[in-house]
Amino acid sequence: MSVHSLLVLLLLGFLRRAPPCSATSVSLVGINYGRVGNNLPSPETVPRLVSTIGVGRVRLYDADPAAIRAFANTGIELVVGLPDRCLPKLAGDAGQALAWVRSNVQAYLPAAKIAFLTVGNEVLTSNNTALPRFLLPAMENLHSALTSLGLDRQIAVTTAHSLAVLGDSYPPSTATFRRDLLPLVCPLLDFHARTGSPFFINAYPYFAYEKDPSGVALDYALLQPGAAPVVDPRSGLKYGSLLHAQIDAVYHAIAAAGATKGVEVRVSETGWPSAGDADEAGATAENAATYNRNLMKLVAEGKGTPLVPKVPLRVYMFALFNENLKPGPTSERNYGLFKADGTPAYQLGFTLDNSTATGAGAGGATGWSGDSSGQSSSGYYSISAAAATEEWVRQRRVVNAAAGMVFFCFVICGNLMVGQWVGISK
Repeated sequence: MSVHSLLVLLLLGFLRRAPPCSATSVSLVGINYGRVGNNLPSPETVPRLVSTIGVGRVRLYDADPAAIRAFANTGIELVVGLPDRCLPKLAGDAGQALAWVRSNVQAYLPAAKIAFLTVGNEVLTSNNTALPRFLLPAMENLHSALTSLGLDRQIAVTTAHSLAVLGDSYPPSTATFRRDLLPLVCPLLDFHARTGSPFFINAYPYFAYEKDPSGVALDYALLQPGAAPVVDPRSGLKYGSLLHAQIDAVYHAIAAAGATKGVEVRVSETGWPSAGDADEAGATAENAATYNRNLMKLVAEGKGTPLVPKVPLRVYMFALFNENLKPGPTSERNYGLFKADGTPAYQLGFTLDNSTATGAGAGGATGWSGDSSGQSSSGYYSISAAAATEEWVRQRRVVNAAAGMVFFCFVICGNLMVGQWVGISK
């Protein structure tokens, strides 16, 4: 039996044990709310803008009180970020981590619907080489703080990575993590498996196209439904979009790193710039609208990737606003769906109906396990973003007394066989 066949069997076995998909009142699509600008609207006005595109999840890059309060009692799920600069302090002092959670998380509950804490952003590939060693200790301390406060089943701890953590990345079935990062990545994967938190990745098909526009088909990068599929010669899987290929590359890398339990991959950032410098191929408003429109449609289907079709794709678009103070090329300041004055940066032409979104996991983290190896690669998928996450899927017994009564009646009538309590996605 080939290594890939063994991987698929292990994957299918895990998915059979995973909870079934169910409807959710919250869209599987989220959006990153970065604030690296001096002309952005006040946080109080932001929830209204978010609602106009039907997005039910928002990722913050810090724990700004005004931003968190703005989303209180809106039902919009939040990812709250811990900035890179805070990692050393919280990694070295569990008491500081507990104090941080009390002040920046617990103080806003239950009005604010906080589902994730993201510890830093792209720390493992940061230019600050002293920072990575603080990542896991900070995550452990924050998770312990949540546990001590009884919040660990409500709020998960994770971090967002650049695709530059991959050494081998193409074709997806040969993907592996960079060898120099494995001593850091493997303990992180153990943390995710133990706590049930997902592995967040910042994935940008745009960067693959911008680096090699003659070698990467534009339709394939833009998630166009009619794009010519690319076949992974090793697995035989067909990829109709580059984003799917990037995500599956991460799944294969996780397996190659020896993860023994399922770790779900979620996209904490992805987007397309609406403007760029002369040498930034494809950075146009038309392409940005096409990519984000196709992305929203793709995720709204509630399907997975070719490798893990039963694990619904969960994505945070980048970004809500154009941010005029971001450094770098012109494209960096033009990822927003909205301009700073709140008007659309371009006509998206699509709005999510998050009241009917499907595919949310019924409880617990879902993913896969296995083994893989191979060669080939590039680091051009990475981006340094100033503002990244996603949602935490957890189990709880019943939503309210009415739901409990309905469940009880179904059992008594013999119309529903239930082996465990129903998990409700946030």
